[in-house]
Amino acid sequence: MESRARLSSDNHGVKPATPPSSPAPTLAAPVTHYENFPVASLLCPPQLRQPIAAIYGFARTADDIADEGDATPVERLAELSDYHAELLAVAAGQTPGARWASVFGPLQHAFRAHELPVPLLADLLSAFSQDIHKTAAGETYADRAELLDYCRRSANPVGRLLLHLYGVHDDQALAQSDAICSALQLINFWQDLSVDIPRGRHYLTDADCARHGVSRAELAALVSTPANRQLIAENARWARECMLQGLPLVHRLPGRAGWELRLVVQGGLRILDKVDALQGASLHTRPKLGKADWLRMLGRGLRM
Repeated sequence: MESRARLSSDNHGVKPATPPSSPAPTLAAPVTHYENFPVASLLCPPQLRQPIAAIYGFARTADDIADEGDATPVERLAELSDYHAELLAVAAGQTPGARWASVFGPLQHAFRAHELPVPLLADLLSAFSQDIHKTAAGETYADRAELLDYCRRSANPVGRLLLHLYGVHDDQALAQSDAICSALQLINFWQDLSVDIPRGRHYLTDADCARHGVSRAELAALVSTPANRQLIAENARWARECMLQGLPLVHRLPGRAGWELRLVVQGGLRILDKVDALQGASLHTRPKLGKADWLRMLGRGLRM
């Protein structure tokens, strides 16, 4: 397990960024990737759409480095290390280099305008690196505490960054945000079993598998059985409980931000509905939201 990244505001040990041939852009690219929830949507406060899109672009690019293409684990880790060094350099005020100027130009603008906490962004990179290490080594998660520590770095920083932009900093709101974000990460795991398991990514923990008498070989077959149906159903309930713990936060955020969060929560809960309806078949079928689901989410959000 990787230790949490430790960052300081200085730039010791960071290589100067290679200047781009032209000024780095300050506007983030629009969000076009499929998500279970809105990102920088029309519901988002207009003045925050750009910094949110910049954060999303940073995370999306890092995720692609960790996941996409044919690079080896060593190459992926080296690229993430370069990406981390660029984060530190840009946060310290250096000009973004040409390689990721479209990511770090908008992010630097957000740093200056909103004083984004750099350690939260570094935590995301720590989680991506952990995924690469565990997948390459064929490692699994021992128990839910270990998996939640991963969620603390892979998902919770996003919610805390948004609360920072909204000017919400109290401990209760942070805890509720963490619950929602961890739930969203867990929901993503249970939605993507049919994708992750063949790629050697195992988020159903050893302890949960043992309690239900489910082996890794059985899961690798991607065939639903009574035991793994119970295993998946129990983990879906766990994710739902986490989401409900954070649900009161939707009433804490002002105006449009609160309404967008309602759709975020409802998107996660709707995916869980679909996981439950598949009764274990999510091992070979990936549930996905359609237009009718968004209408249902909107209706449920209005009643929250």
